Amino acid sequence: MQQHTVNTIKGLTKVGALALLVGGINAIALASEGSESEGQSSEETTESEDNLPETLQLDCVIRDFKPKQWEGGHPDFESFGGTTTVGLVAEYLSDDGKPVSSGDLRGKKISSEFKDSQGRNINPAMYDPQQGDTQGSLANGPSGNGFTSVERFDQWYRDVPGVNLSKTIELTLTRVPGTDRYVFDSAHDTVHGTHGFFPINGELYGNFKSGRNYHFTTEINTEFTFHRETGQVFKFTGDDDVWVYINGRLVVDLGGLHPKREQFLDLDRLDWLQDGRTYTLDIFHAERRYSGSNFRIETTLQLRSIELPPTAALYD
Repeated sequence: MQQHTVNTIKGLTKVGALALLVGGINAIALASEGSESEGQSSEETTESEDNLPETLQLDCVIRDFKPKQWEGGHPDFESFGGTTTVGLVAEYLSDDGKPVSSGDLRGKKISSEFKDSQGRNINPAMYDPQQGDTQGSLANGPSGNGFTSVERFDQWYRDVPGVNLSKTIELTLTRVPGTDRYVFDSAHDTVHGTHGFFPINGELYGNFKSGRNYHFTTEINTEFTFHRETGQVFKFTGDDDVWVYINGRLVVDLGGLHPKREQFLDLDRLDWLQDGRTYTLDIFHAERRYSGSNFRIETTLQLRSIELPPTAALYD
């Protein structure tokens, strides 16, 4: 399969106004997270960090689905349960930039985590004993997790009349004071839900239970410039399915329905990236079942939104 080519730059960085108020709630939350966060940022703010934007704005498309219990519901939503499952999607995006089913509707569940030399969870496909990684273990995916069909999965990140409804939102990643790390954490976000990631409560197909909408997918298309040996890292924490692709190639694999889980990526491990080149980074997420929804990005990448994916039925 041919490697997906880099998307043409079609958007400019959208830097938010100074949103981090000294002493504010977000500042306190982010500062407390800083002591636990992985990465290679310096402890003190350098001159270059002084020039970094305080926020990064990322455009997203949310696609809402009806749960299977509703008339016309999608069988992949409110259907499954289990643990983190890898191998559900192919290594490369399709020609139109969407995840492709691997053909294995059950995948492999992560029985024990694969970790890097610093004990951080990594994509099992990234395991490299020469890097000091610790090998985990995989098992056959359970029948109660995965997808119902390849055709149904193809609907997750495309507008399909009668199957889903779409709208755009914006996520704000805030720089952790004194570092070059940016964080969006649904646990502290009050714009897209309280104590969780619920960006379309009361909208589109409406709520399912407890006043919340639990059945939707998220698509984020960005780009960044790679600089080798500068501590560029990316970590996602959340549920349910999450797949992250760089230059159209899978680098984070957190498929299936599962509790909150995370994977960490050190971009210096990707020997196919060239220093100084611009690459796409695409995030595909799905929230598929009541009752929790978590979404957290932490990165040192200067992510920039690019053109939103085509949508046929955006919600007003």
